[in-house]
Amino acid sequence: MSDVRDDPESGEEDPPRISTGSAGLDDILGGGFDPDRLYLVEGRPGAGKTTLALQFLLEGARLGEATLYISLSETERELRLVAKRHGWSLRGITVFELVPPEASLDPDRELTVFHPAEVELGETTRLIFERVAAINPKRVVFDSLSELRLLAQNSLRYRRQILAVKHFFASRACTVLMLDDLSSQRDDLQLHSIAHGVVMLDQAAVDYGGDRRRLRVVKMRGIPFRGGFHDFTIRRGGLAIHPRLVAAEHHATFSSEATPSGVPVLDRMLGGGLERGTNALLLGAAGVGKSSLAIVYAVSAALRGERAVFYAFDEGAGTIMARASALGLPLRACVDQGLVRIQQIDPAELAPGEFASLVRQAVEVEHARIIVIDSLNGYLSAMPDERFLILQMHELLTYLAQLGVLTILVLAQHGLVGPMHSPVDLSYLADSVLLLRYFEHQGSVRRALSVVKKRSSAHETSIREFRLGARGISIGPPLRDFSGVFTGVPTYVGTAEPLLRDDDPGL
Repeated sequence: MSDVRDDPESGEEDPPRISTGSAGLDDILGGGFDPDRLYLVEGRPGAGKTTLALQFLLEGARLGEATLYISLSETERELRLVAKRHGWSLRGITVFELVPPEASLDPDRELTVFHPAEVELGETTRLIFERVAAINPKRVVFDSLSELRLLAQNSLRYRRQILAVKHFFASRACTVLMLDDLSSQRDDLQLHSIAHGVVMLDQAAVDYGGDRRRLRVVKMRGIPFRGGFHDFTIRRGGLAIHPRLVAAEHHATFSSEATPSGVPVLDRMLGGGLERGTNALLLGAAGVGKSSLAIVYAVSAALRGERAVFYAFDEGAGTIMARASALGLPLRACVDQGLVRIQQIDPAELAPGEFASLVRQAVEVEHARIIVIDSLNGYLSAMPDERFLILQMHELLTYLAQLGVLTILVLAQHGLVGPMHSPVDLSYLADSVLLLRYFEHQGSVRRALSVVKKRSSAHETSIREFRLGARGISIGPPLRDFSGVFTGVPTYVGTAEPLLRDDDPGL
């Protein structure tokens, strides 16, 4: 990426950008396109090129600009149907068909029928130039270059015609989007050299779930842009583009005070609590109490008047509400007040970039101070490769830390009692790690809790028993008379009963 802007000493003013019609693409480009340039949008059929092009023209129409859609591949009726299903009106957009289907069998209109395989390339471009001269548009979409490529028959003639088109529009103060469906057997790098900028749309099928769509800015002369792939989806209303999260671009001033959990014993184990701008990993077997502990933090934040967002990858909102009610936690009241929001996530349908955008909206728009991700196992399912999971999570956690948000991460280990392992090791990314384990004693299954890591302050290193009940979370004294608690089958070497009684509310 290069940033070659006009030289301030040359006396030429840097022209204002124009919106692409997509807030996400404008963000990636740092404001939009340079006006009066020619841009190439390429992608396989179905990637979203037409939708993005229509958004570009609709933005121009909204501003009162004359716009033109030149179509060699789709009819006006087809374009209007696409627009209708997105909830758009093409009012203000002129559609110029070079292949009108109604005229193809009308001998009286023989001269207006232009089949790409039968008409000379020069004649086609002449008709385009005449229509542009008559309308004098500010924005033009050319759909698609594959038809011109067929007419040209060889690469030299094709390149000359594209150059002629570029020079024609350059003299008319017009911004042009040329769409290419990549039907050529080889990469048309000659187009990349001619165009001022190149945007690639990619669509890929995964083993399970919906297709994943990504956008990449391949080239943009004189415009600094955010490189790499950016996830996007096609929804009613157009392309929802999710710019890749770059944590270094986000900073805020905040107090690193401790965030209380509402459970005094737990806060003492954590050396006063979890600080803002940090993250905590709750690690343990399925059902041991990780999600319940996360709910405790969300409710505690709401009772202080702060907002918390709970992203549930594995459970429904009803299940989470029922668990909180069984623990005596007023989660439903907090949700009704708008202080806690539970959002169910389907990892099979959600791209990682889209999830990062959801988190950004929660923090920057809703001003959430606690983010809960339950669980990382579900988030892992949304990723094609563990390497990408770690990179994405590192960037997301850094972003949240720099904005002073406390992040609670839940990760389920494989197994229940005895040797256990995690599907992915994220402990080195965590500022704090709370380990929750089952253990057996005298024929019953118990739960143990320990703080095994905390970067920001000293913490208690003991292992304590804890219990989930109608009065919330009860935590007992340190299990000093036990050895091997985290093996699942500890050895008791004491003389007194150190475990919680059924009627013991804890400390």
